[in-house]
Amino acid sequence: MENEITLKRFIDLRRDLGYTQAEFAKLLGISNTTADIERGRTKLSGKVVTELLKQFKISPLWLFGESEEKFLQTSKTSVIPKVVTVDSSDRDNMVLVNVKAAAGYPQNIQDTSWYQQLPAFDFPIPEFRNATYRGFQVEGDSMLPNLKPGDWVLAKAMEHIDDVSANKMYVVVLEDAVLVKKIEKKPNSNHITLVSLNENYPPYEIKPFQIQELWEVNSKITFGLDATTEKGLLRQLQESMDDLKRQFKQANT
Repeated sequence: MENEITLKRFIDLRRDLGYTQAEFAKLLGISNTTADIERGRTKLSGKVVTELLKQFKISPLWLFGESEEKFLQTSKTSVIPKVVTVDSSDRDNMVLVNVKAAAGYPQNIQDTSWYQQLPAFDFPIPEFRNATYRGFQVEGDSMLPNLKPGDWVLAKAMEHIDDVSANKMYVVVLEDAVLVKKIEKKPNSNHITLVSLNENYPPYEIKPFQIQELWEVNSKITFGLDATTEKGLLRQLQESMDDLKRQFKQANT
């Protein structure tokens, strides 16, 4: 029978993660539910402890009451580029990943031959020296108003998730998607939150190990610029409101 500290921590962990006994059992490879473990009838197997470590970075020492450090450090999760391309002078190229290529990027992330089909160039600007950069085309409107569909972001390679800033945007390469998002990290949490600037898209949580690569956005290339100012937009809005008022007044006279 497990000691009371282990049982309490296991139960609290499941509840904090938001899983039912049946859902947690399925994640951990346990038959039916975790009820017998939580009642102290069944001991925690090595497989369960391994799954908690693998999926949620739960420290076994914490689980068995030997430490107060619940999570292992996420800084061990590497998000550095899997492939870096260079030119004939052995200098880093900036590879461009358009929307079409992004669909296959996660699956080909370590295939050096796949990158040969992508355009690459050297950007002769000092700000793009001494680091690895990549260009990604924006798909969708989740980052409006800062990024429009079809814009390109130029982003610098990151080494560790712990280096992210709440005030930056990032290209997040998951196992099945390439996204541009803000990243929020809560203290003592083993999850990170991906946030869209467009409030029509709700934030959602992922685990650090789901990220294959991480790129910090530091500039963009946009098209279709016009000379409309903020005052001009406000004036247009005011004119539209006045027009609606006139139509409403006419309809009621």
